[in-house]
Amino acid sequence: MDLNGKRILITGADGFIGSHLTEALVRQGSTVRAFVLYNSFGSWGWLDTVPREIRSQLDVFAGDVRDAHGVATAMRGCEVVLHLAALIAIPYSYHSPDTYVETNIKGTLNVLQAARALGVERVVHTSTSEVYGTARSIPITEEHPLSGQSPYAATKIGADQLALSFHRSFGTPVVVARPFNTYGPRQSARAVIPTIITQIAAGAQAIRLGSLSPTRDFNFVGDTVSAFLRVTESDDCVGQVVHFGTGHEISIGDTARLILGIMRSEARIESDEQRLRPAASEVDRLCADSKKARALGWAPAYGGLDGLRRGLQETVAWFLSPENLGRYQSDRYHL
Repeated sequence: MDLNGKRILITGADGFIGSHLTEALVRQGSTVRAFVLYNSFGSWGWLDTVPREIRSQLDVFAGDVRDAHGVATAMRGCEVVLHLAALIAIPYSYHSPDTYVETNIKGTLNVLQAARALGVERVVHTSTSEVYGTARSIPITEEHPLSGQSPYAATKIGADQLALSFHRSFGTPVVVARPFNTYGPRQSARAVIPTIITQIAAGAQAIRLGSLSPTRDFNFVGDTVSAFLRVTESDDCVGQVVHFGTGHEISIGDTARLILGIMRSEARIESDEQRLRPAASEVDRLCADSKKARALGWAPAYGGLDGLRRGLQETVAWFLSPENLGRYQSDRYHL
């Protein structure tokens, strides 16, 4: 599929990955309708911070994916849908799982129903590596068994399976994009890398984190965006799950030490009990097999330890800008 001339709806366009994806599509000349979460402040989330020449070209729709009518209204006239809207914070899913069912499962159903009714040409549904739980084998392929080790992960499994069922049942042209742990500028402080950076930037002598031993496959946001574009364009991915990951795993503790070195900090690293997941809920290892995405011509520009270091340097530089750092509250633990 050639995206040139296509009208594209992006749900979750106001979020971390969604805002970067929106910006990239506008820059390449696409016509983008950005679905942002309605709020009384009139905020477009991270889209408020993108350059004016990008904002001026956006068709912004404020709504809520839990509202089927609003989703269908936003989708009218669009040929491609990139569905990123979701609740993603794992700790908050322990507190309020019902909201995750409503947003992640029901919201995805609303997108799929509207896409089917309107005859959309492509739906890219966003998954997460958390659907696997702790890896039973490394690297993790798309055929790895699913295991919902948190309410968040369980709702994403449900949403993914709904998306695939619409392809099998109705021929809806769905792709399930499964990024591993994306990081970079604009990421929420509830994620581990911004948590580390903002604590160091605030002068903390002790960096408080959850468990330090789990490993993650960190994917720089620019690589995640380029992978989204690649699978959206590919007709070979319809009806399939596709991984975005580097194939390099590193522990949370070692990631924190890398960032300490980049920021020239001698702060100590502590495991904070309130930040720990329940023992059976912690995902101990994640590392992607991304052969499908690589077969499409995608490759991470920030792969391996060297690439991770470069990505972290760019991320730290963004966070250290006073304008950006001022948006974060390092003295709070964010669910």
